[in-house]
Amino acid sequence: MNHTIHLAQDPAADALLGRSPLAALTGMLLDQQVPMEWAFSGPYTIARRLGDDDLDAHRIAAEDPEAFAALLSAKPAVHRYPGSMAKRVQQLCQYLVEHYDGDAAAVWRDVPSGKDLLARLNALPGFGKQKAQIFLALLGKQYGVTPPGWREAAGPYGEQGSHRSAADITGPESLAKVRAFKQEAKRAAKAAKSAKQAEQTE
Repeated sequence: MNHTIHLAQDPAADALLGRSPLAALTGMLLDQQVPMEWAFSGPYTIARRLGDDDLDAHRIAAEDPEAFAALLSAKPAVHRYPGSMAKRVQQLCQYLVEHYDGDAAAVWRDVPSGKDLLARLNALPGFGKQKAQIFLALLGKQYGVTPPGWREAAGPYGEQGSHRSAADITGPESLAKVRAFKQEAKRAAKAAKSAKQAEQTE
């Protein structure tokens, strides 16, 4: 696996995402409540702090939880919530060790259908339905993982030409479009919430 990825907007971090399935999964896991580039730079920062060129699920799973949390918390922190995210990254790696012998790519290798892949991603710790669908779309659009029915399984994130999520980021321009889409979605959700509250108080 060696793909040209632009999610972190940093050449070294993106190179790791392009060659390491575990880095890609970890970046997706970290992608919440922080800017996308920050989340997807996280795997590279973790690897560097562990003194490695890559991430190793066996090694991370076996790390002392407190030491690993300290590693993510060191400035600049890997995430806005480095302690809870350290726990999630370890849980993900422990799950991969238990179910896939530590091989992240085995989650999607030889998967028979998009539906099966979604179920596998959904079963990963820290991956709800939306995160699983976005990562499935990312695999299909940028990593060449296209089992039958993958677009349907990815829901709206699988649509061609959309700019909804990390799956659609191929450079600074598309990043700006995805960010604008997310801001608009947030605004719409806020407006809907306000309207509902107004109805209830009438």
